Amino acid sequence: MMDNYSITMRLTIIITGFLLSIISYGQTSLKEIGLKAGKYKVGFKHYTINDSTRTYRIHNEFNNQLIERPIPISIWYPAKKEENNSEQLTVLNYLEILKEEEEWKNLPNYFLLDWFPYLWNTPENKAHLSEKVNAFSNPTLLDGKFPVVVYAPSYQASSIENFALFEYLASNGFVVISSASRGTNTRWLEGGTTKDMETQSKDVEFLLKEIHSYENIDIEKVALMGFSFGGLSNAITVMKNRTIRAIVSLDGTERYNYPVLEKSPYFNLNKFSIPYVHFAQKEIPKEVLTTDKIPEDLNYKFQLYDSLEHSNIHRYRFHDLTHSYFSSFGVLFANRDKRQDKSDDKIMVSYNLLCQHTLQFLNATLKNEKKAIDFIENKPVTNGFSDSLISKESKKAIEKEFIYRDFNDLAFKQDYQDLIPLYTKTISDYPNLELQEGMLNTLGLRLSFNPEKKGQGYNVFLLALHLYPKSANLYDSLAEAYFYNEDYQNAILNYKKSLELNPENQNAIGRLKQLKE
Repeated sequence: MMDNYSITMRLTIIITGFLLSIISYGQTSLKEIGLKAGKYKVGFKHYTINDSTRTYRIHNEFNNQLIERPIPISIWYPAKKEENNSEQLTVLNYLEILKEEEEWKNLPNYFLLDWFPYLWNTPENKAHLSEKVNAFSNPTLLDGKFPVVVYAPSYQASSIENFALFEYLASNGFVVISSASRGTNTRWLEGGTTKDMETQSKDVEFLLKEIHSYENIDIEKVALMGFSFGGLSNAITVMKNRTIRAIVSLDGTERYNYPVLEKSPYFNLNKFSIPYVHFAQKEIPKEVLTTDKIPEDLNYKFQLYDSLEHSNIHRYRFHDLTHSYFSSFGVLFANRDKRQDKSDDKIMVSYNLLCQHTLQFLNATLKNEKKAIDFIENKPVTNGFSDSLISKESKKAIEKEFIYRDFNDLAFKQDYQDLIPLYTKTISDYPNLELQEGMLNTLGLRLSFNPEKKGQGYNVFLLALHLYPKSANLYDSLAEAYFYNEDYQNAILNYKKSLELNPENQNAIGRLKQLKE
């Protein structure tokens, strides 16, 4: 019997999709994929930032020298059209980024198709190198506020592995930011372990911080997207961060290796309550299951999807796509497995549909577009797609208990203004909501002692007294807030109200004596 590590290694190799033994060469092109760009010009830039909180070793230098962890960043964005000093990129320009990410900076370009295991030096693949892409190098980001998609690549993959999808999203008004998938200590991962997942999750969190450096990114509208192992890392990232609005999984490994997710100390399904879509590959034929020793339940087991209760979630199956073809690299460069892969034409059509469905899901969840919401809620056949191409299942969220922290989030969003009407509306929707006196008292004081937030603090006390009108302590605390901010007239008024309710309140007695003197 295999141990857990061996099983993890086998699953990782299986779902990476590039190590199949029975192969043929495919012929595709960006033009034939046929993605219709949106209204925006697409800008692209690539740069590297070091994470000073973590150390790293360049494996190919074969020494013990530790450096700060390098985070290579690729970003696609809506760009200004009037700039003429930026050049339209080619596929080769993208592949040159591999030299940095794979730590072969000075590798000659003519070795690119020979050196990396997911590229093959064939005439068909050589033809891709000169193809023009839709992105331009380094134009200025367009004015405005754009939602952002933070992408986690597949196992040990490049930040650019899904560049055609990224360009498509950017042309439709999204910013996409991505970084390479790297191991904890070197370029190499351990084999798809929980440690590997946590490391990639930290890299995603680094990107979540990086987006704050861009004025044109709407940081209130953030989605995560990941392919294969990146889907697993994103699932745990969502459980750690409440700023994420939606998550897209491109045949993510949370489906294939759920135990890796469960082993994380951050694993908590109750903290996964955002819209989630999982795009799954076609059923793996029995011949492949048997020959490659793949567990049969991978064809129908969707444990995260089945376990989530507090998210509106969707699960699509693309009947003409095997795992490799959920990325641009896979469609263009991966060798075909004669046992199960469809024709190149069918692969390109389905990849196009995958990109369309991704865009519609993001338009629905980040832009709240009515047409996109209808598109996602519809069955594929209603949207004009045959059941032989796509099938779908959905689950509605079970409503979570609404507690005081949730109410405080709503209050924060409206800067603690109009709290009594907000409470009245909220309690009608969530009749079990309880705002405890002590919590409101502490929050009111905390805000009031901040000179820039004193007005908000007074508003919290007014809500608290609306709920607890006979609380001597609340009147006393409100008086303290006024006293601290040198509004002595209101301080005296509220100390007296506190004493009316509790004549033994020594703090109020002392303060009134102090103010009188």
